Amino acid sequence: MRIEFTKMHGAGNDYIYINTWEHEINDPEKLAVVLSDRHYGIGGDGIVLIMRGETPGADARMRIFNTDGSEGAMCGNGIRCTAKYLFDNKMVPKTNMTIDTMSGRREILLYTQNGQASSARVDMGRAELRPSMIPVKLSGDSVIARGLDVNGVEHKITCVSMGNPHAVVFVEEPDALDLAKIGPMFEMNEIFPNRVNTEFVKVADKNTLKMRVWERGSGETLACGTGMCAAAVAAALNGCCEKGGDIKVIAPGGELIINYTDERVYMTGNCVKVFDGVIDV
Repeated sequence: MRIEFTKMHGAGNDYIYINTWEHEINDPEKLAVVLSDRHYGIGGDGIVLIMRGETPGADARMRIFNTDGSEGAMCGNGIRCTAKYLFDNKMVPKTNMTIDTMSGRREILLYTQNGQASSARVDMGRAELRPSMIPVKLSGDSVIARGLDVNGVEHKITCVSMGNPHAVVFVEEPDALDLAKIGPMFEMNEIFPNRVNTEFVKVADKNTLKMRVWERGSGETLACGTGMCAAAVAAALNGCCEKGGDIKVIAPGGELIINYTDERVYMTGNCVKVFDGVIDV
């Protein structure tokens, strides 16, 4: 099978985008594993299928598959790039659009330069704090700075769902951590029935966070849109940043601006096309 694709990234979070507007892709789980390999494939944090809208009024639909073939419910950096693809290719010729995901419909506002989308603001909806809805097997109305033993060390976790489950841990220096060792211990911990993405976050000041992320199904990535949203939410809940203000979240691959209120979370960041290509599989 010959597949046309576009390599794109948002804040360094790179995916392989495939237009399935007019045709279906069989076995996307296996395809994600093959194409995402950085030595024997194209290389990326996964694949994104761009599809026609599933619900009435939706402009399009997005499905995301991680490097291990598992399907993700939501991808903040991926949805910005999906919106750019739709706009730049004149499939949805408007700067306000709605895209269906496994986590529900998201509204996107595109910012353009020289006739092409360069960045976007996404309405990510309300941050979910209820443990049963994240999900995390802990009691109470929320999980904020709750102790969790990981390999004999207690970590304070704040749990948030932004369409994907997240556990945020505040640390002194994210760069000093051995994420390849500690990341899977969080991801596979028994209190997370659907596994978990884990953000290791340093508070630089009341408006700035620095983080690294271990994503379920992908390992360490250069950025994670939903994770950067979760980091900002957790910082506000722990009194480190101001709720309702713009919070800059810096990851190794780039930065996003997050605004968190009780009603919704807005995420703003770049969307970049790297190249187009064709591959035989």
